[in-house]
Amino acid sequence: MIDPEFLTYHLSTPSNQSWIVNQAVGATMPNLNTAILANVPLNVPSQGTQKKIAAVLSTLDAKIDYNNRINVELEAMAKTIYDYWFVQFDFPDANGKPYKSSGGRLVYNSKLKRGIPDGWTDSSILAVSELLGGGTPTKKKPEYWGGDIPFFTPTDAGGPIFKFSTADYITEKGLKGSSTQLFGKHTVFITARGSVGKLVLAGVDMAMNQSCYALRAKPGISHTFLFFLAKELIQHLQVKSSGSVFDSIVSNDIELTNLAIPTEDVIEKFAAVVEPAFEKIANNTKENQQLAQLRDWLLPMLMNGQVTVA
Repeated sequence: MIDPEFLTYHLSTPSNQSWIVNQAVGATMPNLNTAILANVPLNVPSQGTQKKIAAVLSTLDAKIDYNNRINVELEAMAKTIYDYWFVQFDFPDANGKPYKSSGGRLVYNSKLKRGIPDGWTDSSILAVSELLGGGTPTKKKPEYWGGDIPFFTPTDAGGPIFKFSTADYITEKGLKGSSTQLFGKHTVFITARGSVGKLVLAGVDMAMNQSCYALRAKPGISHTFLFFLAKELIQHLQVKSSGSVFDSIVSNDIELTNLAIPTEDVIEKFAAVVEPAFEKIANNTKENQQLAQLRDWLLPMLMNGQVTVA
């Protein structure tokens, strides 16, 4: 008897995945059949050992899943607070009460065509950040690639809001020999082509290609506020493009879209509330990356008997 969970992990080893791909039939749309799956080369230990191996690997996966669920809840909580404060204008007033609901004064803004809290301004997101572009080192110089500098592109977008690793890496020579630059931790990346409008926070210093924009928070501005303000910007651009294809973002889209910009004291209060949640998200994401690396290292070792479970 083969334990179902053990079998699932066994079939996911790199060697078995490669074997399955090579055996798949069909020229245009390769597919599997029961005959192929029945012949997958399996090293099957005793059922007791199978269960122990599956337990080790599933424990790692369960912890990764738990961290992911915590991250989703923390991000949702932070987004709710942002909307409450900066969309509904119910940030804490001088007495700690919700501003708008407690009769806080709203001043009509002709550019935004709505009332905004007294003291707030209308401006682009560049009132609180710098807009930066990227570039790509030439592929003709192998010495530019395969280094230790993460190189962010639209294909890296999606998943956790913090990004600690990328599909491609470049070298110091690649960094200096191209129009890209090193963007610091907490830089907000916006994908401008491909998967348009995706947002990511750099978890470590990394470079970026020309299919993205980077927003670097100005001194005194929290990356947490900038991240959600950038989300609001993307929503505005999506509404603006309604009826047409939202397939690219150009610098004018960012520079000329006016948003309600709060006073710095409100931004600071928001940061004090939300930054601990973002720090937890970042730590969980880093831990998940380490757990996934451990799982992926253990998986083939456990299956071929190089590592045993007591």
